[in-house]
Amino acid sequence: MSNHKTLFITGISSGFGKALASEALAAGHRVIGTVRNDIDLQDFQALSAGRSHGVILDVTDFERIDDVVADTEARFGQVDVLVNNAGYGHEGIFEESPLEEMRRQFDVNVFGAVAVTKAFVPYFRQRRSGHIINITSMGGTITMPGISYYCASKFALEGISDTLSKELKPFNIFVTAVAPGSFRTDWAGRSMLRTPRSIGDYDASFDPVRQARSEKSGKQLGDPHKAAQAILQLIAHDNPPAHLLLGSDALGFVREQLTQTLQEIDKWETLSRSTDG
Repeated sequence: MSNHKTLFITGISSGFGKALASEALAAGHRVIGTVRNDIDLQDFQALSAGRSHGVILDVTDFERIDDVVADTEARFGQVDVLVNNAGYGHEGIFEESPLEEMRRQFDVNVFGAVAVTKAFVPYFRQRRSGHIINITSMGGTITMPGISYYCASKFALEGISDTLSKELKPFNIFVTAVAPGSFRTDWAGRSMLRTPRSIGDYDASFDPVRQARSEKSGKQLGDPHKAAQAILQLIAHDNPPAHLLLGSDALGFVREQLTQTLQEIDKWETLSRSTDG
């Protein structure tokens, strides 16, 4: 029996999506990837005749998603793995950032992933098989100044993923939230939406953070192709985890956060228990 699978990956034009599509094709898998324009569509389909298939889709075009997924299943047959990768980062001080920018962040990072997942779940459930991978972030467990909207979107996707993993387990469907640390993608570069600075009180605390984040772009420790190879190992596993961190920085930061959280829980345990009875 072939171990090759069919993957549906959103946002394969850059970053993790591009690396994962490339590595999956190199490993012999078939990839159906969403792109935003005809040029990217043609470039992707030229990568591997018969195994790389592009679909033009903006994940915030919610009215089209069900039809696109139905057409995908009809044209290409069974999709084994859904990877919700499409997303972007918003950077801005909370007080300075318009509410509309938070809505856009959630439309792409949360509602887009949810809509695509909802379209695929009935097919997976009927077949009693499938693997859903949601690309979240270490920012779905830890927080850093200036990315409150982004972290909120990733916290939301982590929660949805964890809940869904429990709901779909009886149907032999796995859900994994894959949380990368800092990788050499365009996340902190051209892909990031940055709210202009406007309140001087934050200059001293935040301007160095923004500058450092921008200067570090492209020099991060993480290799997107190694992340892609790790995800391919993940989808080959018979019992994949509900959560997977990628990158030594993610491991360090998340472990530190969990330790601090446990310490805080212990410190305030008496007050927490005082509400019983």
